[in-house]
Amino acid sequence: MHWMPLTGRCEPLSLARDRIRTVLAGVVLSVDDAVLVVSELVGNAVRHTTAGPDHLTIEIDGDQVVVAVHDPEPDDGRVHLSETAADPLAESGRGLWLVQTLARRWYVETTAVGKAVVAVLPRGKAAISRAAGS
Repeated sequence: MHWMPLTGRCEPLSLARDRIRTVLAGVVLSVDDAVLVVSELVGNAVRHTTAGPDHLTIEIDGDQVVVAVHDPEPDDGRVHLSETAADPLAESGRGLWLVQTLARRWYVETTAVGKAVVAVLPRGKAAISRAAGS
């Protein structure tokens, strides 16, 4: 388990990207997919919560990697796929659609101090490649 504080950081997105690259180098086949997923989760916490992200956890578990971005706000049902997520002309709202596409699954978990948005990523082939039949 890897834990990284993000509270009060000037550049939480950049720090989270660097950490996921470092931790998963040589562990997963598609580090870029993991970086994109973490970028979307941290970016959403920055944009859509008052306090921003609290911390990032990365857990390597067998054939999967579980990443979670925690924030201190309760799960009030606002974390969901946008209705315009698959629209290629939409200027925003595709972040969780990308997470859903690249991850085996994603979900919101209530924690003792807020919530975590969790994505479960494969360690082997990228999820999008399997979906495409390759």
